[in-house]
Amino acid sequence: MSNDNFFERVYAIARQIPYGKVTSYGAIAKALGTARSARMVGWAMNASHNLEDVPAHRVVNRKGLLTGKLHFDGTNLMQQLLENEGITVIDNQIMDFEKHFWQPEVRIE
Repeated sequence: MSNDNFFERVYAIARQIPYGKVTSYGAIAKALGTARSARMVGWAMNASHNLEDVPAHRVVNRKGLLTGKLHFDGTNLMQQLLENEGITVIDNQIMDFEKHFWQPEVRIE
């Protein structure tokens, strides 16, 4: 599988994350049937910033930390985008992470 194909599959899942919800790199990897590829999901999200229809700000690490924030223009853009959706972020940590977490459907291909 090429990286381009993998990245497109990641973006297809990211586009499904509901407004006001977040998911993790690992949850996306698991949904793709590639559970050990969370880091590659991160690379895909980092490469998505010129794609306006991919809500990369809604993808965080498994503990609810904004680990991808350095890849957004401006130091707090990721946090501001999440807060605009009603998600509280303190010290780069999503509060009530379980309440805001969205589990993507696992696809069997």
